[in-house]
Amino acid sequence: MKKVAVVGCGGSGKSHVARKLGALLGAPVTHLDAAFYDEEWNELPMAEFAELQRNLVAQPAWVIDGNYNSTLRIRLEACDTVVLMDVSTPAALWGIFSRQIRHGAGHRGNGVHNRIHWGVIKYVATYRRKMRPRVMAKIEQFAAGHATVVLLTSRRHTRRWLRQVAAEHG
Repeated sequence: MKKVAVVGCGGSGKSHVARKLGALLGAPVTHLDAAFYDEEWNELPMAEFAELQRNLVAQPAWVIDGNYNSTLRIRLEACDTVVLMDVSTPAALWGIFSRQIRHGAGHRGNGVHNRIHWGVIKYVATYRRKMRPRVMAKIEQFAAGHATVVLLTSRRHTRRWLRQVAAEHG
């Protein structure tokens, strides 16, 4: 496990898992929200964002967290492991609200990018029905055959898996 793409719904724990994996594997961690948005929430032009990811995945080791379905193929084709944070909708909604309570709004250097508005709530509330099938199809199309796919379905499952990774790489 040297090149890891962490994907899943907002509030599912992607950034937490990416930070932990980066530390366990000794790999640099990139939070795509931090790459895509500046301090005023301006978006990086999509061509530049895609090029940035191509440069990141060319490195010998990395952990990248974020969905960004339009550029997901770049990460999936290059990774050796896909971690899909596949938590329930209530767990993801709790995740975005509890993160806001813990960290406040705005950007943090640890991959936490809080900006809750109706669009974010709607995205999280409909992720399993609308976005998850698209993500699963891309995983099947661009990662199956060369990458290990790990589905983490709860916070407890995630903690147990991270302990297992620590035991294997510690």
